[in-house]
Amino acid sequence: MADLLDEAVARFRALESYFATLHSVGRGGDRQVVHYFYRTPGWVRIECVDPHRGAVLIYDPAARKVRLWTFGLGWGFGFAPALSLAPDNPLVRSPRGHTVDRSDVGALFENLQALRAGGSFAALGAATVAGEPAVGFEVAGAAGVIVGGAHRNRVWLAPDTLFPRRVENFDEADELVETVDLVDAELDVDLPERFFAP
Repeated sequence: MADLLDEAVARFRALESYFATLHSVGRGGDRQVVHYFYRTPGWVRIECVDPHRGAVLIYDPAARKVRLWTFGLGWGFGFAPALSLAPDNPLVRSPRGHTVDRSDVGALFENLQALRAGGSFAALGAATVAGEPAVGFEVAGAAGVIVGGAHRNRVWLAPDTLFPRRVENFDEADELVETVDLVDAELDVDLPERFFAP
């Protein structure tokens, strides 16, 4: 029988697109809020809310490039200058080193599967996360194994869709590194191609 992670992966692979507002808090208390849009086969659009309000990043999976508009797409002049950058460019990496091309829920699930291989998996049961029902599991890597900046992850999913509500990342010393809440998630939303190619 498939475990909760396998079921969540299967449901994610059936999705065409999703939207969520991501609230992340790092170990040092640094906070980030973004509107996150994803469309297969790997298009990503991130609209920054805090910090860098108004900045927009769009990742093109075919070109493997990130376009960055530091002042947003409107700018009031009918055009907005954009930078074209590699996904690992420091200008578009998160404070914890995450890159845009590996920022979607599918990449998260791949990281969790890699940790579980040779590591451990434990179901956590039902809970309430940010006032919403959730079902959770925990994945830990084998000794010395760190994937995506984490040695252990605690993940809470929406019970009906198995889409993540909260992800907690821990280092090998078992200290909390980052908590990410995915709020107001919408699955299989209509995101036209031009939304990723303004």
